[in-house]
Amino acid sequence: MTIRPTYFTTFPSTKGLALALGLLALFLIPACSSSQKKTDTTSKKVLSGTDESIFFGDEIEKNYDPNVIMKRGEAFFEKEEYAEAIVEYNHFLDLHRNHTLAPYAAFRIGESQMKRAKGINRDPEPIQKAIESFERLRKDFSGSRYDGAAAEKIQECHDLLAQTHLLVGQFYYRRESYLAAAHRFEQIMKEYPDKSVAPDALYFLALSYHDLGADDWASEKLTLLAEQYPNSAHSKEGAKLLAKIGGSNPSTMVATKPEPAPPSDSSIASAFQHPYSNGNGLTTAASTDSIRIPSANVFSQGFVSCRLGAWC
Repeated sequence: MTIRPTYFTTFPSTKGLALALGLLALFLIPACSSSQKKTDTTSKKVLSGTDESIFFGDEIEKNYDPNVIMKRGEAFFEKEEYAEAIVEYNHFLDLHRNHTLAPYAAFRIGESQMKRAKGINRDPEPIQKAIESFERLRKDFSGSRYDGAAAEKIQECHDLLAQTHLLVGQFYYRRESYLAAAHRFEQIMKEYPDKSVAPDALYFLALSYHDLGADDWASEKLTLLAEQYPNSAHSKEGAKLLAKIGGSNPSTMVATKPEPAPPSDSSIASAFQHPYSNGNGLTTAASTDSIRIPSANVFSQGFVSCRLGAWC
């Protein structure tokens, strides 16, 4: 008779089992948490499937490969780091001007410059650079698929510049710097007569002339406002002012008084700090090439002086 050994399986007690499960849970929870945090951190860096490795390393292929350079530019653009994007797009054009994506890189440069603009009440330099970029695109890559879009962007930029000119002109007018204001409104009517801000600029130009004592010129601008922009927001105010000054003849008074010599830089009472200047102020005497001096009492008022070519 063969005797087989008998095996006994021992089970831990209920308390021991609970303790073991509790310890296992304590080890698993931190591991899951750290894994989740790592995943979240990685997901924040990746944009639209962009491989972050394109930003690192000094290998030749990463500095010269057109696809890698373009990916870096696109990644910076998506991150709204437009200055860095412009560097990459320019780098692309420097190395691969004959590449299929070269017109696209040039278009992206203009778009990046527009994105850098902070609004019409800020420095207009990015808008001006955007215009230059889009015009360069149309010149260097004439007939490309981005030619029409670049032309539309140029018009958008000019709209923004016209609004900026109007804003600055009104800024000067509120501070009774009528000569500088008139200079800016005249610039709008000369360069942007077809823009939506033209009626406002024409009305404020008439107001500036009126406050300068040149009611004959103010009357001329108000008449033009009524003829060309009869439905503008300032048409009623313009008609009232035209009726008020219609019978005056300031040119006769100007003829009876000698014209004083233009003031020198040292005679300007206070230099006005322009919102876009570098802190040095504008102290140069106003040029009479673009705006005529209407009467002898003009310089009795405080004004911001402008020179041709200055942002004032």
